[in-house]
Amino acid sequence: MAIVVSDASIKNQVAMSITYIHIYNNPIIKTLHHTINVTSTEAELFIIRYGINQATQVVNINHIVVIIDSIYVAKRIFDSSYQVQSLSISKELGKFFNRDQHNSIEF
Repeated sequence: MAIVVSDASIKNQVAMSITYIHIYNNPIIKTLHHTINVTSTEAELFIIRYGINQATQVVNINHIVVIIDSIYVAKRIFDSSYQVQSLSISKELGKFFNRDQHNSIEF
C-alpha cells in the first residue's frame, strides 16, 4: 500500500505544494513544487496527479490512499474543465488498474 499525503497553498500569487509518499510507514518520496498564476484547484489537482504518478511507479503497490484537505478537488479529477490534469490522472490510473484487477485507490 502507498499513502500519498498532499497539500497546496497560494500566497501572493505563488502556489506551493508538498507531497509525501509513504510505503509501509516509511517515507520514500518528498517533493515540493512552486508555480505562479494558477488557481488553488489547479494546484491541488497537480499534486494529486503527481502523487498518483509517483505511487503507481513503485513496484508491488496494489492499493493507493490519497489524503488531501479538499474532497471537493478530488471530485473534480474527471471534470472536463480541467482536461490536462484529468487526462493525465486517467492515463496513470488506467495503467495501474490494468496491471492487476485487484488494484484500488481511495481518497
